[in-house]
Amino acid sequence: MLSMRALFATIKSAIVRSAAATQQAANPGAASEATAARHLQAQGLTVLARNVRCRGGEIDLICRDGESIVFVEVRMRSRADFGGAAGSVTRSKQGRVILAAQLWLQRAGVATTQPPCRFDVVLLRAADDPQPEWIRNAFSA
Repeated sequence: MLSMRALFATIKSAIVRSAAATQQAANPGAASEATAARHLQAQGLTVLARNVRCRGGEIDLICRDGESIVFVEVRMRSRADFGGAAGSVTRSKQGRVILAAQLWLQRAGVATTQPPCRFDVVLLRAADDPQPEWIRNAFSA
């Protein structure tokens, strides 16, 4: 027989899991970006910003890896049709990310110091994918 404390802990855990599942279903993009951010942090990167929007483009995650600034595009595709998640990072999308990165560097006041930068992609099969694929230097400016 469960004590009241154990019963409440079980109920609370079920509510938290349900809330997380509801959030993922309501906004799979945000859940995917959170999964990617956790993965990159576990690999030693520091997340500086999320969902940076500017004229002409958006950057999902901006991180620091040592001295480098890393602009990260997060892609989730549950199916491999048409190239899957990797195939969805088209030249057009790359151009929008590069433009957004240039504008962010100017706004952040670091464009004149020209820190080393790279463009990475994190590929997911689901919003809570336990094994994201991280592609360093996926494309260049």
